[in-house]
Amino acid sequence: MTPRQSIWGTVAGTVASACALAYAQAALPAQPLLSDYALVSGGLVPVLIGMLTLAGACLCLAYGLAAADPSRTAATRVLLIAGAAGLMMSAVFPTDPGTSQVGTLSGEIHRWSAAVVFTSLPVAGWTLARGRDVAPRWNAVRAMSVTSALALAVYLAAHPASITSPLINGMAYYGLLERAVVLAEMVLITVMALAALGSRPAVRTEAAPAEAAEPDRPHDDSPRLAA
Repeated sequence: MTPRQSIWGTVAGTVASACALAYAQAALPAQPLLSDYALVSGGLVPVLIGMLTLAGACLCLAYGLAAADPSRTAATRVLLIAGAAGLMMSAVFPTDPGTSQVGTLSGEIHRWSAAVVFTSLPVAGWTLARGRDVAPRWNAVRAMSVTSALALAVYLAAHPASITSPLINGMAYYGLLERAVVLAEMVLITVMALAALGSRPAVRTEAAPAEAAEPDRPHDDSPRLAA
């Protein structure tokens, strides 16, 4: 797989994830959080597809960065792999029904896995764009990283498990905020992929400089006498 193929694989995986979760949102009974769709009839498959294809997108992006720019993207790749692992764990261990109460080991693993996903991806975007030149593609990565982080902060403040939730009536809209976080991070992954694609180091085509010619040595053209 070439870096270009891996980057477009990232975009394809992100789009497939968005379509699967959009199907669950549109075709199934309304649920507070996206993970809750796995608990209703017909919802397990689209949720699994959504999580696993997004995990695949993160891994494709990590691979593409390793192939295209390995020296500057080590931290970003680690964070992307952590996000992919969190998505896989969230798919394997379903959430508990309800809002803020977690009663099983599976639900606890799901909650912390989701926390890894939500926090690692904005940081991955910021580390990828850190130190880059001021260009539209890197400005877009920075903007989406900040947007994802801000959306996550508001979501955590509104979550029923938060002590600030009653103060801001978070119960009324925390599910919408979770969807905003997921959407922002999907856009972030896509923008990271397109920015990395546009900044791949160009292949040098000029010929290597010729070695300096040795100074001409005088040739002895006189006939040699036989011994």
